[in-house]
Amino acid sequence: MSELPLGEIERRINALSSLPAGAELPSDARGVVTTLLDALEAGRVRSAEKDQSSGVWRAVPWVKQGILLGFRVGGIIDMSINDGTNDVGLAFFDKDTYPPRRLTLQDGIRIVPGGSSIRRGAYVAAGVVCMPPMYINVGAHVGAGTMIDSHALVGSCAQVGERVHLSAAAQLGGVLEPINASPVVIEDDVVIGGNCGIYEGTLVRRRAVIGAGVVLTRGTPVYDLEKECVHRAEFGKPLEIPENAVVVPGARAAKSNWAREQGLSLQTPVIVKYRDEKTDAATALESWLR
Repeated sequence: MSELPLGEIERRINALSSLPAGAELPSDARGVVTTLLDALEAGRVRSAEKDQSSGVWRAVPWVKQGILLGFRVGGIIDMSINDGTNDVGLAFFDKDTYPPRRLTLQDGIRIVPGGSSIRRGAYVAAGVVCMPPMYINVGAHVGAGTMIDSHALVGSCAQVGERVHLSAAAQLGGVLEPINASPVVIEDDVVIGGNCGIYEGTLVRRRAVIGAGVVLTRGTPVYDLEKECVHRAEFGKPLEIPENAVVVPGARAAKSNWAREQGLSLQTPVIVKYRDEKTDAATALESWLR
């Protein structure tokens, strides 16, 4: 099965996924899923791709369909870190198609001891640093030189570029369904501050800086003080943070008379400037730490 060309894997996944719920799957279904997960881990395929001419990111539906197929063919097994005969250790029960990835020293990924996990079907490039505890879910793609800090999450199918710093407790939302929905995308050289939340297919362009505590969703308006405009998601397009933008938490006044009387305001991300030499110095990543 591992020798099948990608076009044939796509064809088989589409055929298997079209079978009605409850239908008995052919004997090769598990092998098709295994081949797809191997290809994802090797970086041969991705759950979302960038059109190099337009810069538009789009989901790859058949890949996401194959990941969902993996849940369908898998059975729940005991993955506990003990023999199951006592209460010592940690108990885990999950689909046998999606265990934690088995890594070796040759993978070149630095995983600091302390409870981190990378799920089967995630691509993590050599040179990535994983600080404990953090989690990278199935279908995610993490580029070389990126640091995933403590308590950070890279959700299912999220795309993270090279030399990104995902700070402590930052969350990148995942999306498997609907299969056409684009996942969160973080391009190269982005810095994401602690306790940030980036969800619902938000696209952060290269070299942007997302300040600590910023939350970005499809429904979030982002006010740009530099260009005096508002960035919003549009029909068929995600919220997009421009290249080099520096985004911090802000607030805007609530409009109703009662809200004004109470002095209420709404949390709103604000682009305060675009990257300059001062920003670069403040956000420089220490290569020797990697």
